[in-house]
Amino acid sequence: MIGSISGVVQYKGGNYLIIQTGGVGYKIFSIPTIIALAKVNSDMLLFIHTYVREDQISLYGFSKVEELEFFELLLTVSGVGPKSALGIMSLSEINMLKSAIASGDPSVFTKVAGIGRKTAERVIVELKEKLKFETAMFPIAAEHNDALEALEALGFSQQEAREALKDVKPEMSIQEKVKSALKKIGR
Repeated sequence: MIGSISGVVQYKGGNYLIIQTGGVGYKIFSIPTIIALAKVNSDMLLFIHTYVREDQISLYGFSKVEELEFFELLLTVSGVGPKSALGIMSLSEINMLKSAIASGDPSVFTKVAGIGRKTAERVIVELKEKLKFETAMFPIAAEHNDALEALEALGFSQQEAREALKDVKPEMSIQEKVKSALKKIGR
């Protein structure tokens, strides 16, 4: 089992990177934020989940162990495969996703292609208990999601909006979050 890969980024695709190490290029699927930060011909370290089925072996890479662990936690949910798990993780920061699970808000997860209401509810039911000790610390996902949607309505991409909201304080109102994010984008 591969635990991590450290090497030179040879290529950036839409949803994957090719990282060369030891003369071998590994195709590693990841979330958009990691792919956006990767620079061709520069070194990168990714923590790896190796997904094995009868007809395929795929690698999924993350820049932090916490991201890898949350990805693997999502895979424990019936009906959630690696592509759906990556889709979920592409929606927002992990703490926001955990907050959505804690608050029981399935609408956050139905935005992912291939995840309907039943699967979204299953994600919440199956993971709420596993995350119960962590979720008390997280900001309210619905408010953060509303701020994200407001920025998208103003014409910013989901990636730009997520990056701008990354450091806002959880106790801020939606309006304050949007205002703070707009200031950050304006710099």
